[in-house]
Amino acid sequence: MNKTELLQTLENTVPTLQGKLHIERVLYKKEANKAYMSFLCDQLVGETDYLLLERTLRQLFPNLTVALRVASPGLAEDFCQHIDQYKPVLTDFLRRQSPALSAWIGDVGWTAEDGRILLTCPDPICLNYFKTHHLDEKLSQAVYDIFRVRMPIAMTVCGQREEWVKQMRQERGFHFSNGPMDEPPPFDDAALEAQAAAMSGGSAASTYGSAASSYGSAAPSQPKASGVKKSAAAAGNAAVRVAKEDVLKGRSIADHPVPIGELAEDSGIVVIEGIVTGVNDPKELKGGETVLATFAVYDDTSTIYCKAFYQYRMKRRAMGQEPVPPTDEERQRVADQIGQIKNGMKVRLRGECRMDPFLGELSIGVRDMQKMPKVERMDTAEEKRIELHMHSTMSTMDATADAGDLVKTAAKWGHSAVAITDHGSAQAFPAAFGAAKKTGIKLIPGVEGYLCDLVSVVTDPDDRPLDTPIVVLDFETTGLSHAMDRIIEVGAVKLDQGQIVDELSILCNPGVPLRPKISEITGITDLMLEGRESPAEGVQKLLDFIGDCPVAAHNAPFDMGMLQAECRRMGVSFHASVIDTLVFSRKLYPQQKSHRLGAVCRLLGVSLKNAHRAVHDAAATAQCLAKMMDEVKKRGANTLRDIDPVIGGETIGETYHIILLCKTQKGMQNLNHLISDSNIRYFYRHPNMPRQLINQYREGIILGSACEAGELFRAIADGKPDSEIERIAQWYDYLEIQPIGNNQFMIRNGSARDEEHLRDFNRKIVALGEKLGKPVVATGDVHFLNPEDAIYRTIIQAGLGYDDCDQQPPLYFKTTQEMLDEFSYLGREKAHEVVIDNPRKIADMVEELRLFPKHPEGKDTFQPYWEDAAHDIESRSWRRAKELYGDPLPEIVQKRLEKELGSIVGYGFSTLYSIAQKLVSKSLSDGYLVGSRGSVGSSFVATMNGITEVNPLPPHYRCDHCHKMFLTPPELASVGVDLPDKNCEICGSPMAKDGFDIPFEVFLGFKGDKVPDIDLNFSGEYQPRAHAYIEELFGKGFVYRAGTISGLAEKTAYGFAAKYCEERGIRAGRAHKERLAAGCVGVKRTTGQHPGGIVVLPKEYDICQFTAIQHPADDINGTTLTTHYDFNSMHDILVKLDCLGHDDPTMMHRLEELTGVNFREIPLDDKQVMSLFSRPDALGVTAEQIMCKTGTLGIPEFGTSFVQGMLMETLPSTMEELIRISGLSHGTDVWLGNAQDIINSGKAKLAQCFCTRDDIMNFLISKGMQEKMSFDIMESVRKGRGLKPEWEEAMREHDVPDWAIDSCHKIKYMFPRGHAVAYVTMGLRVAWYKVYRPQAYYAAYFSIRGDGFDAGRMLLSVETLRDRLTEFANREEKMSVKDKQEENAYHMLLEMQQRGIRMLPVNLYRSDATRFLIEDGNLRCPFTAINGFGENAVQGILATRDESRPYISIEDLKQRAHIGDSIIEMLRGQGALDGLPETSQVDLFSLL
Repeated sequence: MNKTELLQTLENTVPTLQGKLHIERVLYKKEANKAYMSFLCDQLVGETDYLLLERTLRQLFPNLTVALRVASPGLAEDFCQHIDQYKPVLTDFLRRQSPALSAWIGDVGWTAEDGRILLTCPDPICLNYFKTHHLDEKLSQAVYDIFRVRMPIAMTVCGQREEWVKQMRQERGFHFSNGPMDEPPPFDDAALEAQAAAMSGGSAASTYGSAASSYGSAAPSQPKASGVKKSAAAAGNAAVRVAKEDVLKGRSIADHPVPIGELAEDSGIVVIEGIVTGVNDPKELKGGETVLATFAVYDDTSTIYCKAFYQYRMKRRAMGQEPVPPTDEERQRVADQIGQIKNGMKVRLRGECRMDPFLGELSIGVRDMQKMPKVERMDTAEEKRIELHMHSTMSTMDATADAGDLVKTAAKWGHSAVAITDHGSAQAFPAAFGAAKKTGIKLIPGVEGYLCDLVSVVTDPDDRPLDTPIVVLDFETTGLSHAMDRIIEVGAVKLDQGQIVDELSILCNPGVPLRPKISEITGITDLMLEGRESPAEGVQKLLDFIGDCPVAAHNAPFDMGMLQAECRRMGVSFHASVIDTLVFSRKLYPQQKSHRLGAVCRLLGVSLKNAHRAVHDAAATAQCLAKMMDEVKKRGANTLRDIDPVIGGETIGETYHIILLCKTQKGMQNLNHLISDSNIRYFYRHPNMPRQLINQYREGIILGSACEAGELFRAIADGKPDSEIERIAQWYDYLEIQPIGNNQFMIRNGSARDEEHLRDFNRKIVALGEKLGKPVVATGDVHFLNPEDAIYRTIIQAGLGYDDCDQQPPLYFKTTQEMLDEFSYLGREKAHEVVIDNPRKIADMVEELRLFPKHPEGKDTFQPYWEDAAHDIESRSWRRAKELYGDPLPEIVQKRLEKELGSIVGYGFSTLYSIAQKLVSKSLSDGYLVGSRGSVGSSFVATMNGITEVNPLPPHYRCDHCHKMFLTPPELASVGVDLPDKNCEICGSPMAKDGFDIPFEVFLGFKGDKVPDIDLNFSGEYQPRAHAYIEELFGKGFVYRAGTISGLAEKTAYGFAAKYCEERGIRAGRAHKERLAAGCVGVKRTTGQHPGGIVVLPKEYDICQFTAIQHPADDINGTTLTTHYDFNSMHDILVKLDCLGHDDPTMMHRLEELTGVNFREIPLDDKQVMSLFSRPDALGVTAEQIMCKTGTLGIPEFGTSFVQGMLMETLPSTMEELIRISGLSHGTDVWLGNAQDIINSGKAKLAQCFCTRDDIMNFLISKGMQEKMSFDIMESVRKGRGLKPEWEEAMREHDVPDWAIDSCHKIKYMFPRGHAVAYVTMGLRVAWYKVYRPQAYYAAYFSIRGDGFDAGRMLLSVETLRDRLTEFANREEKMSVKDKQEENAYHMLLEMQQRGIRMLPVNLYRSDATRFLIEDGNLRCPFTAINGFGENAVQGILATRDESRPYISIEDLKQRAHIGDSIIEMLRGQGALDGLPETSQVDLFSLL
């Protein structure tokens, strides 16, 4: 149904509205499944007609919740002048709101008084009733909803009207116009202005803290909420005793808060208390008088959005009056007020709770807000503990506490040291070391590793032949604990000569009821076990069945553990050679992803029926074993002892947790070795550390026994013999116990009887420590910071499918007293020892450690060193400079080279320059342009060495015939390209125009205090060759890809939170889901690699002195090795080369191939090309024809709608202007809300604004500020860190204007000028091809950048293309990346066709695989331009097509090219099969 049909239906329902009803706005909120429909009507709609309209809409849209609003703003003026005529409508409204009011409503007087509606009540009881039920506020909102006029409601008692009017005029002193308001309903900024007044009680004054009036719409004295308990302290409205500075808005609040979770749509005025989160940047509304601050507040029950409106001044402008811009003082006052609202603070606020039409859920319009004291947990013990087992967000999808926050909390609590021990990862070390340095606490870096032993297929092998009888066994049990669980079914078969010759199957009664899960898995019930023999009797029969045969099992440690446990109960011993078919499978079939019994059976073609019944599993295992035996026989094995040597390789066994703490700097290096090998050599589900590897790298490392998943705790819980437990404990340096709450799951799964049993486990570890002389330490196994943070880990585990995630153990960071209380059952002295004394002893063993080794020369960066690099760079620089500028060199060139070379060589950066020079030279020699990025364009030495084309000298002329330089005055041009053409004064030859005036210090600093960052853009086709060449230069083992870490993204975290709430039936709006998701964001999910970052290690160092290494994304089959740390955390420590793959060099390479025009020969000052940046005329088309006001579509960095908008605002005509626009467009918060406003306000021109980072330093130096301070300010601002107070003070002392200081505060990231020059240069070259070689340009563009093009549906006429673009332009919803790509493809097609170039469909014989080919002045689509056309199909056609032997039919094409029906249909749609018959069979009649 369209809008016209909807109106017709409604007008038929209410004929009196025929032609008078108009649709104003329809807003659909998907989350609430609710439609907000707003209509305008030329006449007043009465209650009966309104209800008819509402009923009709609900019938038309039965599956939606419909909210209807009908306004008559055209009647507003009449309403203000003749309010009595509209009184019946409003009194009906009041009766519906409160039927009890009927007793008074007829006696209430209505008048319009000075911009307000004055209700004169017959007595004080009536007035009090109005106020108590907030009817004044509701009536004011109703007037606005109907007439769009904001008229606050005032009330007085009969006989007091004159006194009221006099008081009001004296106190107010300003006038509210009675004219109608021009704002539309609250769906846009203007509406929020109106909403501001409504939410603040109708008085602008109340929004910034002035006392409320004693009359009119004063704030109610009590909160009111439907279904919400009234505050016990709600009597009266006396101000609470709070400090003045704690009142953030309005007045102080004495009322008690209500739980957020109990709020409803009709709750009215409420008071809540909670923690602020999700604070957004304030937004100035269109009216120019109001600023909107939005945030959320949460308590233990839920979260709600909040809106706070702030007026710049107390007096609101009268209707129709021109707005007066707020002063700087007014802006600053509001900014200061809003700035007090910070994430994490606790507040109490009062306001109206309503369904917000913008958000589609409940929100509170804040009237009053005050800061409340936030109670934080503190460690108040005199002697403090030290936590030695703590996880951060770098424990993959397991812990939610930030490492920095954990360290800061420990320091705040007065702890002297703290350990970080993530699962198999050291990736939190950079943040932890940084926090420790700031807070002065000692950091103990560590890891909770995955300990394993390298196991063999056969345990205790002997020389019996492979065909010897083997008993293959399997047990079904009551659980997984060897000590607590019992056998319920014995299954065994005897394998002889590869055949099953006997079997044994026994059900056993364990003497305890089976858990439902066990019956579900096995199909065995308690009824089936009644009267059966005991496990001991069943095992005895099994032992008799085994005799002296070797035994085999799939995952033998479990089955043999159950067997040995039962034998110990029986008082018998059992020993035999054991074959583990799980290990056998892993060694024989290493490429197999899963080695579960079912997967192995499928691999070997063995039938597995009735899985999880013992004898059937044993029989299937035996058949698999027979096939494995056959395989090793082929490899030369004859006996059981031969199996492992013949197969070879390493296989990990059962894994346990182990704590490894670094004691020395050597220990840091060794830990990195362990992490590296565990990721590269032993990764299986997680990075495993074999015991022998730990022994190899044990120097400088302290080993702890870890948690319940540790080897020691498992042995105790499994009831292993004391001798074995002592053997295990001897290997560790200290033993660990944890609160019993951490291990409550053991009671649930039957591994422990009760809490006392859990305490007994800890008591045994304590006794073991005393016996062996090992310190026992109490740790918390921390996974989140505070108790309330458990919900975040619960949400993550729910998203991963954990069954028991809602039974979250208390893994929060505990205080000393909490831990002493936990272990009080050990006795006071022993509790003190394990909680305080022993952790201190461990911490005292640890030296003061560094994240990275100390540089022998005191520098930060460890650079590779080539002996000849300095000489090479110097000689090449001087030689090239003299080739260009003559000998002797001009003074400015001489001094620039001396300055730069002095710094580059003196600070040891020669090798870095030499690397870049060799890379660029190699790429150019292979025919591929290299684009420079970053600030390398600031270096003249880089220019002379061919690393960059950007010449940073001041603008100048250069005669390449005479080799002379001619400097120009600054006022002539800011960049050389913009200089007027000129011939050489000596020889008359046309001179080159060069120089972009970029200071070298942007690149290296004034004292070499900035590590040079040479970033290079290689062709995407060439990038792998560049990376291989770097490894060739430095050697294998000294070059690594820069690692990255991917945390849980906001969108994914929100999905986890939403799913969690939905599955548990929790009523939660978006605000609550966002708050829950925020606690999960950033938790490590996977690792990756920088797209072009290459880390180079000096040859004299070991990479593990700096970082561990690993495969990205745990890809054990990959060949790429990355740094374990995210490279951002080790920036400036090791040299990183940014060798990125980019489309622009590839496109330039393709254009050179197609045109034969060398890119270096293209002029950068072509007038036609420059005109494209303000109009498309040079293309031979008009803006109307191509639906674009510029000609920059498809021009790198200038083709987006955002940049085109900047171009239209600035209309650039010089390269300098383009450079500045490029800088603005690539920065963050540099143009929008910053330079754009400065220019529009007339405070500065484009040439004066800060467009690139260089501008800041140059401007400050020109103002007389110190060079070093100017540089430091530039570096801070360009990284988004703003200005220090002392810098701002110095700037003001040097008369730096306010707009410049304000601009610096706003900037989040800033582009270097050298980078902008490189981008503009590339853009101008591509634009030249677009103007003068259009066919080649579009062929290259669609081949390389045409991601959104689909030949299957985009070969359209000009008219259709225009229609499609119009549809895109009219879309209201946000477009996806795919949509944007499609829109861009339509734009490019329209422009191309308007220039007379057509896109030709795919042709069987003429189309290329991937490239668009020029054909008779048009472009021929490649096969891959059809979406979904597979690569195999393309190769099949290319390999078989031959115009001398054409396809004779579609059948012939399918057979020769091996393509299917779907490909045929795609080709048919292109017309590529026209004329081809379906079949190759000859029709007899066609031959007649």
